Amino acid sequence: MRKKHLSLTVEADIYQAVKNSIPEGQISPLVNQLLKEHLKRQRKEKLISAYKRTAASKSRKKEDKIWEGTIEDGVDE
Repeated sequence: MRKKHLSLTVEADIYQAVKNSIPEGQISPLVNQLLKEHLKRQRKEKLISAYKRTAASKSRKKEDKIWEGTIEDGVDE
């Protein structure tokens, strides 16, 4: 996996807490994992929002109504 260098600026108290509680060499993997989780959550929220917009779409509801009557067409019992 290709890696890139990233400089971050954090508040002094956060920096101190990180330095005191996370072993050296583990900060970058932790930040990387946190960013991955954040991006995944963000994509999920956007997808849910898009689904909700589609479901609420008046034109979509109108189209659904048209197709509703055709669900059982051609099905013999």
